[in-house]
Amino acid sequence: MSRSAAAGRPVIVWFRQDLRLADNPALRAAADSGQGVVPLYILDEATPDLRAPGAAARWWLHHALDALGVALRERGARLLLRRGAAAEVLPAVVAESGASAVYWNRCYEPAATARDRALKTMLRGAGLAAESFNASLLFEPWAVTTKAGQSFKVFTPFWRACRAASPPPAPKPAHRSLRSAGVRIASDRLDDWALLPRRPNWAAGIAAEWQPGEKAARSRLASFLKGDLADYAALRDRPDRDGTARLSPHLHWGEIGPRQVWHAVQQRIADSGGRGLAKGVETFLSELGWREFSYHVLFHNTDLLEANFRAEFDAFPWRDDAAALDAWRRGATGYPFVDAGLRQLWTTGWMHNRVRMIAASFLTKHLLIHWREGERWFWDTLVDADLASNVAGWQWVAGSGSDAAPYFRIFNPVLQGRKFDPEGNYVRHWLPEIAGLPDAYIHSPWEAPRSALDAAGIRLGETYPRPIVDHAAARERALAAYRDMRRN
Repeated sequence: MSRSAAAGRPVIVWFRQDLRLADNPALRAAADSGQGVVPLYILDEATPDLRAPGAAARWWLHHALDALGVALRERGARLLLRRGAAAEVLPAVVAESGASAVYWNRCYEPAATARDRALKTMLRGAGLAAESFNASLLFEPWAVTTKAGQSFKVFTPFWRACRAASPPPAPKPAHRSLRSAGVRIASDRLDDWALLPRRPNWAAGIAAEWQPGEKAARSRLASFLKGDLADYAALRDRPDRDGTARLSPHLHWGEIGPRQVWHAVQQRIADSGGRGLAKGVETFLSELGWREFSYHVLFHNTDLLEANFRAEFDAFPWRDDAAALDAWRRGATGYPFVDAGLRQLWTTGWMHNRVRMIAASFLTKHLLIHWREGERWFWDTLVDADLASNVAGWQWVAGSGSDAAPYFRIFNPVLQGRKFDPEGNYVRHWLPEIAGLPDAYIHSPWEAPRSALDAAGIRLGETYPRPIVDHAAARERALAAYRDMRRN
C-alpha cells in the first residue's frame, strides 16, 4: 500500500500484555503517525497452544481492561473488545475499520510468538503495515548473548552482561490526546466476557488486596521507592513484613514496564544522592533481572513449559498422590509456614516469594509430586501468573531448570519459618486456628506439649492437621530418588 493510499486510514493498536498508555511504543508509533487510532484488545482463547489466563488472572484482566478503557476515553479514544482467535479477529477489525496498519508490542511465550509471526506475514501480504515493538523487557532475548553468541543458561553471567550493556532507553510519557479513528465499530461488553467470579465470589480477598490499572501500578512503585527500597535487601525474605514492591501483577499485565521501573530507580538514586540505597537497589534490580532471565530462557527453549530443561529429570520417579496434592493446595499439610503461604495464595491471589520457594520445595521434594502440578495450581490462583517466571521458578526449585537449585537443597519448612517469620506473625495471620501457640511451637505444633495445645484450643488432627510427611524421612526419600535418577 502506498503512503498516499494509507493516508487518512486508521491504525489498529493491538493491546496484549501492555495495558498502559505511558512507555507503550506501539501506541506511541500509532499516535505519532497522525492517523486515527483504534485500540483493540482480543481475548484469544482459541489459538492452539496459547494458554488462557487462570481464574485469578482473569479477575485482574477484567479490572485492568476497565481501567485502560477509562484512560483511553479520557484521551478521546475507545477501547474495542473482541473475543476469538486473533488470526480471525484482526482481519475482521481491519475490514470494519478500514485500517492501513496494525501495531503491537511483542509477547515472548512460544505460542504467542508463533501466532504473531504468522499474523505479521498475513497482514503484510494483504498490503498492510504490521509492526511490533518491545514494551515488556529491558533487552530483547536475542540481544544478550555469551561471547560465543549463545544464549545464557546461568543467571549471574547473564545479569552481569545486562548490567554492562547500555541502559535501556528512557520511557516516554503517554500522549495527552489520541486522534479518533472516526468510525464506529461494534465492541463486546466487558461484563459479557464473565471474567469475574459469580457465585460464589471467591475474589473478595483479592479485591481487598489489589487495585489493578496503570495509575495504581505507578503509585505502588512510587510508594516502594520512597519507603521500602532502602531496606529491600534485608526485608524481602520476611513475609511477616511489608518489604517487597508487589509489582509482579502490574508487570505481567504491562500496567507498568521494566524500563519505567529501571529509570524510576535511577531517578530515586539521583534524588537521594544514593545515600543508604546501594544494597537495596542492587538486590531489587537483580529481581527485575530474574524476570528478564526467565523470559530469555523461555524464548530460547520453547519446550520449557512441559519439558525439563535438564533432560536427566525425565527419569525422576515422581509420585501420583492425589490426597497429598489436595492437602498442599488447601494449605493443610501440617507445616504452618507452607500452609500459611497456600492460604495467602487462595485468599489474595499472591504469595510471598520466599514462601513460594518453600511451598514449591515441599511439593516437589517432600511429596515428590511433579513440578507441573504446582505450576498449574499457581497459574490458576496467582494474579501475577506469568508463564516465563512461573515455569522457571518451579523448574528452579525442582532442580530440573536452567541455573537450578542443587538437587540436595531441600528446604526445612520449620527452620525456614523460624528464620523468616521469627515471631510467627505471618503464620498467625493466615492460620488463626493455631494463633494461640507460643512462638517456640508456632512453626511445629506437633512439638508443643499437651498443655500448650490445650491452652491454644488446638486438637491436632482435628482443628489443625498433623504433618502429612515427616521432614527427615521425606528428605531421605527425596535424596534417594535424586541419586537413583542420576545413576540412570
